[in-house]
Amino acid sequence: MSKSVLYTSSPLLASKTPVWRSKFIVAAIAMGFVVLAARAAYVQVIDNDFFQKQGEVRFARTLALPAYRGRILDRNGQILASSVPAPSIWAIPEDIERDDPAVQAKLRQVASLLGMPQKDFDKKLKDEDKTFVWIKRQVDEPIAKAIAALGIKGIYQRKEYKRQYPEGESAAHVVGFTNVEDTGQEGIELEFNKDLAGKAGSRRVIKDRLGRVVEDVGEQVAPVEGKDIQLSIDSKVQFFAYQKLRDAVVANKAKAGSVVVLDAITGELLAMANYPSFDPNNRQNLTGEQLRNRAMTDVFEPGSTMKPITVATALELGRITPQTVIDTSPGRITVAGATIHDDSNFGVLTVEGVIQKSSNVGATKISQRMSAQEMWNAFTAVGFGQKPQVTFPGAVTGRLRPWKTWRPIEQATMSYGYGLSASLLQIAHAYTAFAHDGGIIPVTLLKSDTPAVGVPVFTPKVVGEVRKMLHMAAGPGGTAPLAQTMGYSVGGKTGTAHKQVGKGYASNKYRAWYTGMSPIDKPRIIVAVMIDEPSGGQYFGGLVAAPVFSQVVQQTLRIMNVPPDLAVKPEIVANSVKESF
Repeated sequence: MSKSVLYTSSPLLASKTPVWRSKFIVAAIAMGFVVLAARAAYVQVIDNDFFQKQGEVRFARTLALPAYRGRILDRNGQILASSVPAPSIWAIPEDIERDDPAVQAKLRQVASLLGMPQKDFDKKLKDEDKTFVWIKRQVDEPIAKAIAALGIKGIYQRKEYKRQYPEGESAAHVVGFTNVEDTGQEGIELEFNKDLAGKAGSRRVIKDRLGRVVEDVGEQVAPVEGKDIQLSIDSKVQFFAYQKLRDAVVANKAKAGSVVVLDAITGELLAMANYPSFDPNNRQNLTGEQLRNRAMTDVFEPGSTMKPITVATALELGRITPQTVIDTSPGRITVAGATIHDDSNFGVLTVEGVIQKSSNVGATKISQRMSAQEMWNAFTAVGFGQKPQVTFPGAVTGRLRPWKTWRPIEQATMSYGYGLSASLLQIAHAYTAFAHDGGIIPVTLLKSDTPAVGVPVFTPKVVGEVRKMLHMAAGPGGTAPLAQTMGYSVGGKTGTAHKQVGKGYASNKYRAWYTGMSPIDKPRIIVAVMIDEPSGGQYFGGLVAAPVFSQVVQQTLRIMNVPPDLAVKPEIVANSVKESF
């Protein structure tokens, strides 16, 4: 008979248990401990990668260390765009003790500091299951400090930067702007985004459930700061050009306007302004009309500004001389069944007179002495129909059809600027051939201290002859005496063209422009002005665009310390302005 254990004297609980069962239970418990110990050793020592990764997913975070975005500077080192600290406010809604009256009062203070309607602020914190929500991005530092001083559990801040644009509207289309993620969206900010942005650094940390950093893990990667970009723009010239353009657009009740100022020696863009514009520091309610950099993106028929190029081509080919007589009577000419008109019957003119009076009939007769291919070669050589090689987004090509498709009437109209299209920048660029001894020079938006090397298009002799004609066109008896400026000689060409509407032309909508240079014997700058749809009673380029040219030339040359080449007041005869278009 085997031994037994008496557990109790109660007859109900009295039981005799075999010894082997007790031993089995003890052995099973011991085996369980051995299995748990083996599992713990496997998890913690042998194969712990998976579990470490799971832990990191829950608590480890890689924090981006934002790089300081590079500045955009003008040619003299003046700041056009820079970054300033602008903390962003975020929250963990589930951690905010909103039932506490004291916390509620502080939350109302936060909404007030951020300038947010209370209902919008409360809506962001409504879902308590959220572990992260942006309250407001990029707030001013004083506001961020005031919010931090409230010490609200669940409200946190992240270090960020935002861009500031000191020149505001005047340089907006050149500089552009960034979005809330500090990525370039327009202008130089977009074109040079990679250089300006630099490279963000990183910091690997362990956080607790409240989002607080407990410890650093691994090495910290320092951010690489963005590079500064120095432009060719002169902020003083830019501001003055924008101001005078704006005044002209408003005074003439125009739809819009643009102005381009080029250094005739280096090819640098000293100014490029458009109106209407926008404030890059406050971009609420922006429209496409405000954002367009019209000087580069809008194309139009250049009108009479093409006549000097047509004449220069014929001079270069030896088909005419400045004194060649052109009979423009009776003020019209028929080509392939279509009639081309002048504004008046100018009668017999020399080639110089054709430019001075801006005769369409005279330009047509000169074009008839050349082939379509010869004209196309010259137009192409000065950049028409070619995409501008300038480091800026959105620069358009314009339109210049292959010469083989030209009909006689098209060759005639192209001689005075109808039937092709170009941007204001392209027109200003084409005139570098007249300001640079016949060589077309590249245009740049980056500062350059060395004279540009031109690609020969016309000989210096022809250029000198054309500059004399441009000077006559800006003087008494020409189409733009209002282009004259105090102390400096000028030369240039007006343009006035009906605006295209569908396949035809509007009878009462015009574009007016003026492109010229100064001083005329040794040009230092080229200025091109365009006024879109002037409706204040005047629409000729010589009346609405030439005065802007005059003001911009005078101020720019003074800023550049160019000595005056005239000692007397220019003779301006305002009522003599007439031109054909």
